[in-house]
Amino acid sequence: MTHVHLRFTLVVLTALVLALPTLWLATRPSRPTSRLGMRGKKRQQALLRNPTWATLEPFVRWMGARVNGVLPLASHTKLETLLTHAGDFLGLTADEAFGCMVASGLVAGATCGALAAVLAGPVVALAVVPSSAALGAALPWFGIDGAKTERFRTINRTLPNVIDLLALGLSAGLDFPGAVEELVERTKLPETIRDELEYMLQQLTLGHTRAAVLRELATRAPTEAVKELTQSVIQSEDRGNPVAAVLEIQAQIARTRRSNVAETAATAMKGKIVLPTMLLVGVGLALIAAPSQMMIERMSGSMVH
Repeated sequence: MTHVHLRFTLVVLTALVLALPTLWLATRPSRPTSRLGMRGKKRQQALLRNPTWATLEPFVRWMGARVNGVLPLASHTKLETLLTHAGDFLGLTADEAFGCMVASGLVAGATCGALAAVLAGPVVALAVVPSSAALGAALPWFGIDGAKTERFRTINRTLPNVIDLLALGLSAGLDFPGAVEELVERTKLPETIRDELEYMLQQLTLGHTRAAVLRELATRAPTEAVKELTQSVIQSEDRGNPVAAVLEIQAQIARTRRSNVAETAATAMKGKIVLPTMLLVGVGLALIAAPSQMMIERMSGSMVH
């Protein structure tokens, strides 16, 4: 078999590897996607704010229907939890998020494989396609995980002030739903915490108990500060203690924890900055020593002559 025939065969095999999964996904039955609840609200907000996402969203829904049922139950549950912790990222369902990963992997694999085939030959392309496809598939996961991290950081940063205002409303004679409503309507809060408070208020309006609503908040944002807050309020309600006093204590605890986290991060940063500082000092010394060495050698050569 000549080199040309071998190259043609490898290109055909690569095309089949990419085409067969695509054909299998395209022939799977579809189903409608729910637009209800917090996730539906997030989807509508994303569609209104981001024209690019509004263009891609039909394809994402189509891909979600194609890969429905492919993920194992444990992986599906894990991805669903990640989306919830990320604040119902773009209103995606777990199937749609997995569909984005599949599409991103196929696009990355095909693009990088084609470039490698043109620049370095089909053998290199076959080696490049799997790694580039895996990296492309991981990009949506990294985006969702980054949104989760940022959401948790915003909640922890804003929570002490929110607790103080809730305690103030309760001390003024409002009940818990009334205090939450006043907080949502009369204060300027980050969208992350505002959405959670509005969701709490909606659940309370629908007749859910305060304990159930707080437990759901701890499920949607399972940070240490939120968990301690919900447990303390639920325990105070069971024992008949004043909730306002408990909230004031929790606000102070949340501020202390936030300060401790900041101090820990600053201490860790001191150790991390040692290596860059040493590198900068080494480069500076090299920039000073090299011209000096050259001047000394030139002077020595001129003296010899």
